[in-house]
Amino acid sequence: MNQKRILLTARITGVWYLLLAISGVLGFIIFQSNTFVAKDPYQTLSNIIAQESTVRIRLFLEVIIIISQALVAIWFYRLFKKINSWAAFAISTWGLMNAAAIMISAVSMATAIKLANFPAATEQEKIVFIHLLNVVISNAWLIGGLFFGLWLIPMGYTIITSKCMPLWLGRILIIGGMGYILGTIIKCIGFSHPMLAYITIPATIGEFWMICYLLIFGIRGQNILIKDM
Repeated sequence: MNQKRILLTARITGVWYLLLAISGVLGFIIFQSNTFVAKDPYQTLSNIIAQESTVRIRLFLEVIIIISQALVAIWFYRLFKKINSWAAFAISTWGLMNAAAIMISAVSMATAIKLANFPAATEQEKIVFIHLLNVVISNAWLIGGLFFGLWLIPMGYTIITSKCMPLWLGRILIIGGMGYILGTIIKCIGFSHPMLAYITIPATIGEFWMICYLLIFGIRGQNILIKDM
């Protein structure tokens, strides 16, 4: 693999990561509250019936999240495998598991849309099952956060040990990954607090820094990597 191919691999990785970030922001942050309302199955059913096109856009974005998460996991493996093979494997494994967790959410969304338009079911039956599907969607994202935190830690470790990217980028990714894991554990034991929303801020900073670095600079030490390859 020559220097140009290493740079191309880094930038393609950055493109997939950017697509993941954009689809995540649009789907989970912007569209989610207007479509699948976690604690209100009545509103969710109303949204699906009255705004089915918007709900299907939300489902489409969920599919894009899954595809981009899977692809960026594979491309990170390709980018880092000659630097640290076990870390590259861990990044790709946790990334793919996160994609699988979000896939459960997408299946639940598609099922809810079908159920809302099923004429043989009564409204109360629809409410009960949509509530169940809402819970599955929320918990799929909750557990997905665990894997998302896990994949950031070996990513940061690789950067710190190889110095292939800025040292503080690696540190922030590790801190962010630990924040995701801690936040998931805290929520799983039933504790809820508004401050938990801030625990993933380091991860967000690290991810957007990583995306920008991949797209603009690629990766440091490309000549050294060429010798190793």
